[in-house]
Amino acid sequence: MQNRQKALNLLGLAERAGKLISGAEIVIVGLKAKKVKIVILANDCQTDTSEKVTRAAEKSNVMVVSDFDSGEISHAIGKNRKVLGITDQGFCQALVQKINEGV
Repeated sequence: MQNRQKALNLLGLAERAGKLISGAEIVIVGLKAKKVKIVILANDCQTDTSEKVTRAAEKSNVMVVSDFDSGEISHAIGKNRKVLGITDQGFCQALVQKINEGV
């Protein structure tokens, strides 16, 4: 539980630092432009949105994390969102580390 909260706090930090883009279409554009380092996809996202974003991420060889639901993601960044893209390598690595420690 501790690492889960830390991972979510990291999303809020990335948002405030301007290193986060959100919304399915914007994240897909970011993926195509090779700006997105990791995608956070709510596990309660609609199937078609989920498939579209996952497909775009796979094409760009970008990891997709779906360990959180939309409520947790929205609360963490202060906006109602289901799809996030982190554009900073440092935040990406820190998040992957937290997830690997067990979310």
